[in-house]
Parts: sequence; C-alpha cells; structure tokens
Amino acid sequence: MKTDIQIAQEASLKPIAEIAAQLGLAEDEISLYGRYKAKIDHRLAKRSAGQGKLILVTAISPTPAGEGKTTVSTGLADALNALGKKTMLCLREPSLGPVFGIKGGAAGGGYAQVVPMEDINLHFTGDLHAIGAANNLLAALVDNSIYQGNPLNIDPRRVTWKRCVDMNDRQLRFVTDGLGGKVNGTPREDGFDITVASEVMAIFCLATDLADLKARLSRIVVAYTYAGEPVTAGQLGAAGAMTALLKDAFDPNLVQTLENNPAIIHGGPFANIAHGCNSVMATKLSLSLADYVVTEAGFGADLGAEKFLDIKCRKAGLSPSAVVVVATVRALKHHGGCPKDQLGVPSVEYLKEGAGNLRRHVENMQNYGLPVCVAINAFPTDTPEEHECLREICADLGVPCALTEVFAKGGQGGLALARAVLSVLQPGAQVNFAYPDDAPLKAKVEAVCKKVYRAAGVTFSAPAQKALAEIEAMGYGGLPVCIAKTQYSFSDDPKLLAAPEGFTMTVRDVRLSAGAGFVVVIMGSIMTMPGLPKKPAAESIDVDETGRITGLF
Repeated sequence: MKTDIQIAQEASLKPIAEIAAQLGLAEDEISLYGRYKAKIDHRLAKRSAGQGKLILVTAISPTPAGEGKTTVSTGLADALNALGKKTMLCLREPSLGPVFGIKGGAAGGGYAQVVPMEDINLHFTGDLHAIGAANNLLAALVDNSIYQGNPLNIDPRRVTWKRCVDMNDRQLRFVTDGLGGKVNGTPREDGFDITVASEVMAIFCLATDLADLKARLSRIVVAYTYAGEPVTAGQLGAAGAMTALLKDAFDPNLVQTLENNPAIIHGGPFANIAHGCNSVMATKLSLSLADYVVTEAGFGADLGAEKFLDIKCRKAGLSPSAVVVVATVRALKHHGGCPKDQLGVPSVEYLKEGAGNLRRHVENMQNYGLPVCVAINAFPTDTPEEHECLREICADLGVPCALTEVFAKGGQGGLALARAVLSVLQPGAQVNFAYPDDAPLKAKVEAVCKKVYRAAGVTFSAPAQKALAEIEAMGYGGLPVCIAKTQYSFSDDPKLLAAPEGFTMTVRDVRLSAGAGFVVVIMGSIMTMPGLPKKPAAESIDVDETGRITGLF
C-alpha cells in the first residue's frame, strides 16, 4: 500500500499559473512561489461581485482511530468539481509542531490530498515564520521598553505577551529570562507559545484587509502597568512594523488537489486557544472566485464548528449553506468503549454505544439553524451492517448520509457525498448563534457549555472570576468567548467519551485577546505549547541525496 507522500510525489501537477488561469486570474494578480505555489492578491476579494456558497466540513469528537476531516474536505471539493460545479477548497496551513510530533500534517490523505504535499507540510510560503517574527518583534519591544527607562510604567510581573516558535517544545513552557546583569534586561518569569497559538495568528486569520490587520495588532494587550492599566502594542509603536512583516503573508496561498482542482491554504490557528479556521481573507477570496467553497474547522464540531460560527461567522458576516459532519465506524466504536486493538473487529453494539457522539454533533449543527448531512468516511475494516446502522441513525435524525471513499478513490469516491450536500444546500441560511453579543461573559460561557456541550453547570475558579471582572471593567465584555478545552470529549475530561451528561465544566483561567476580538476561556489542562511524544514523527523523516523527502506520512 502506498503512503500519502508516495501518492503525492507520483502525482501529475499542473503549473500553478494554469490553475490560476482556470479561476480567471491574470498574471499580475498572483505571485509565483516556484512552479506549483502562488499567492493571490488579497484585494481581489473586494473587487469581485461574485459570491459562492459556503460548505463547512466538521466532525465528531476526535479519537486515536481517526476521522479524516481534511481528506473528506478535499475529496468533496474534487467530487463537486467532477459534477461540473466550480468549487474551491479552502483549508488551514499545517504547523510544524504536529508535523514533527504525532498528529501529522494537514494536506489530506490517500487520493484526496492537496499538493505539493511536502511543501505545504513544511515551510510552505513562509507565512508561519512571518507570524512568528511579528509575534517576537512585539515581545522584544515590550522588554526593550522596560529596559529603556520603562516610560509606559509596565509592571514586569504582569507582562502577558509571550514569545513563540513553531515547534512542540515543552522545555520552553516556563522559562526565566533577562539573566546575566542589567545590560541583559530585566529578570522575569516568562514562557513560549507555539506559533499557531499566538494571538497574532488569530488576528491574521480574522482581519479583512491590511488596515484592519494593523488596527487589530495595535489593540493587543501585552502587559499591565503598576496601576493595573492595560498596555497595548499600539502604545509601544509596534503595529506598523508588525504589519510590514505580515504584508506578503497576508495574501492567500494557491495550490491544487491531486485532481488539479484549485485549493487555497492560508492561516492555521489552533482550534483550542484560537478559532481553528483558515483566514477570513482566504474564505472571502474563495467565495469571490468559485460558485462553491468547501472549508473545514478544527477538531470536532463542539470546538471547531462552534468557533467557526460563534466567532468567525459572527465577525465576518459569513453563513454556511450546508454543514457536513464526518464520522467513521472505528471512531464511533472507540466512543462506545471498544478497545483500540479491536476497532477493526465488527461490532454493531460498540457502534450503537458510541453513536451518541454523532447524534449530539448533528443536533448541535441543526440547533444553529443549518442544514446538515453526514459523511461516513469508509475504512477497509467496516462492514455493511455497521454502515447500515449509521444510516438508520442518520435517518432518525432526519439528515442524509453518504458512504465516502475518497481516501481510496479520490473525487469519484465522494460523488455520493457531493450529491447529498447539494440536496440539503440552503443558500442564505442564517446562523442562530449560541449567545447574543450583549450577554455578560459568564453567560456566554454558560451558553456554550450548556447548549453545545450539554453540561449541567459551570464553575469558575477565583482567578477566572477576577479576570472576567477585570476584562468587563476594561470594556471588553461584548467580545465572543473562545473556549479552550480537550478535543476528545464534550466535557473538560478527555476520558468522558460519546455523549456524556450531568457533568460540570470548570473554568481555571481567562485570557483577553483584544486584538483578535475574543476572550479565551481555559478549561482542563490545555497547553499553549505542546510537547513531543515518546517517538516523534521527526525520527522517521529523511531526505536522500536527490532531495527527495521520505517518511512524511
């Protein structure tokens, strides 16, 4: 059986200029990054009168068994194009941390991939490096201001802005810096985030143009004074230089699928600390260039889709015409308590036990007022009886489902799903947000926990209550909330699988992301700097004397 990278390396790619021409783009509207990658002028999104239909792909709660959300998204876009529908795929950029860690890349799999796969999963066009540089420039300016007489009266104990690096490195979570005497800065406790957890990444993905980008960067709160007043990047004079670093990165990246269909990959915030979606700029540009746009949101629907709707759609004025919930027999059996080494053994009983997870995700999307269909992402170990069980469950929910074989067959394996999506499509569907803008922050958290997660209640730690009160006192109470919790469960306990009820959520910390325009609510043991596993994926990656990469999935 061929690996993903072998399939990708054997693909016949078209020059990216030809892909751009298919979209009606002129030579001066793209910037080539080699033969198979290009950036598109972001300003085109505002010049075009076209407005395609947005299709959101989300999934059940992730499991070690895998769901294949990006693979299904890619195959669905190929299938829609095969049906004669002018379709654009719109995805997030991978982070090097998961690529070299355990999760893998974000370019799909099998015969439903975006290419050049190696470039996309590694440095791509340098966007994440630019975001890291902008983040770290701001960190340097904060510490320099303190060193140069501290004109803004920053309390070094209340510097909230961290440096970042795009790698999983637990050693950097907590550090002490500024050591070695006065000439080397002011000693203080500090730490690093992974780049995709940086507020700069979240801002980058929510900004609508360069002016908005600069304005959002200037609103970042980096520290507090001795009197407790917030200090912003704008006060430090950082926003202009940060925008200059991000100017080229802000143009969305154009690549192609294995079937030579266009794909835009741009921005990649974590689905916990940030909203887990590709950039607003990429989505709006895609909607201006195609009749249908297939996009995805990170992790399960309780995290990625909730944030896509309550944050991204709310702020950008977007609304999906359909939602696809991806499920696999193996993953649902895991939710039903099936041991990992028996996931390939047929069991309708385990499947029924775990199917509550699918039901809840589908019902949640319906509660947002959106039309839904289910993609059963097929595995070779599935049985007809298990597939029929899922069809019956979907029928009870009143939603169509389609067996999807895009991993093995590419777009042809997604035709049934494409037809199912087209059958439920409702252009102009309005999102029923989980909470109104003017609700208190506590009420917003409780609304998501009770309506989406189905928690019985929410408790707030003393530090969290204090932070919420301070944030509202500073005038940020009207912002949406971005809840950071485990992706493995509806609850904040990763061991509570399927569709738990009667549990209580605990808020342990709250952080303001004033530039991004949301308040991060942290539950459980969520980390903004992951660590590498016992056997990192990096140990299997190599390159031969010709430059050919191996071991990358």
